[in-house]
Amino acid sequence: MLSERGCKIAPRTFYAWQARPPSKRVLWDMTVAEILAGYYTPDADGRRKPESLYGAAKMWAHLQRRGIPVAKCTVERLMRANGWQGVRRVKKVRTTVADPAAQRAPDLVDRTFAVDAPNRLLVADFTYVRLVTGVFVYTAFVVDAYAGRILGWACSTTKHSWFVESALRQAAALRAREGHPLAGSTIHHSDAGSQYTSVHCGETIMLAGMKPSIGTVGDAYDNALAETIIGLYKTEAIRKDSPFPTGPLRSVHDVEHLTADWVHWFGYAGDFRRVCCCPAGRARMLWAGGCRVRALPGSPSWRWRSSAGA
Repeated sequence: MLSERGCKIAPRTFYAWQARPPSKRVLWDMTVAEILAGYYTPDADGRRKPESLYGAAKMWAHLQRRGIPVAKCTVERLMRANGWQGVRRVKKVRTTVADPAAQRAPDLVDRTFAVDAPNRLLVADFTYVRLVTGVFVYTAFVVDAYAGRILGWACSTTKHSWFVESALRQAAALRAREGHPLAGSTIHHSDAGSQYTSVHCGETIMLAGMKPSIGTVGDAYDNALAETIIGLYKTEAIRKDSPFPTGPLRSVHDVEHLTADWVHWFGYAGDFRRVCCCPAGRARMLWAGGCRVRALPGSPSWRWRSSAGA
């Protein structure tokens, strides 16, 4: 057949190629592809593992932490060949509504979200989750800027200030229980939403041992780290093809169960580029053991600081 096509090749050369065993690269590709398929292939219930949310960069980092010495380009090539890809973000609904009459705290952060230890800077924000009934449930987060660890969260069917205060108290209680209570120098940074500029929320912040800091109105970069965590939450946990929901979201309790599962996974298993693709909970334990981590170039702290023009 090859001779008829004008390919001048000896028969013994063809048969030698045909009898040749697979190369080491082919065998290694098959091994890595089988590992990747375990993440991206749905199980009997139609659910995938949370790691299926990863794109090539995070999947490569995840395999490295598991001790699998695979090149990043190999992961990219195999994922592309099999049609596997991470989730992508979508547009969001506006949830921040400023109160023009409220007095706001100064901006103590100035878009500098890189800190050298936990408890230096906490960022806060909230987002919405749409139920199958069309009703919104709102989820508030409080995040430690050192490693992106979620210290507190709360869900509510209204946008009153009590649920953002509940997340704050939860964060303060967690750090106190871990033996590292929030000091008077801890900064609590948020956007200019009316929930965070309210008198009740300001009292909660000060009673928890923090100094309030609020960014400018209508500028997402002033609270960019919190926006990133919320973006990951909406992309990884809320979407219909997410592995976290066990069924349709019908009530606030369904959202709470989903959020609890995602927060635990994000803190102790999920990869976050801010700290070398290391889970936030592991970064905290490394810090407690004397090992310091820092944000990578291209991670939220570096990128958003550059966009501030300073």
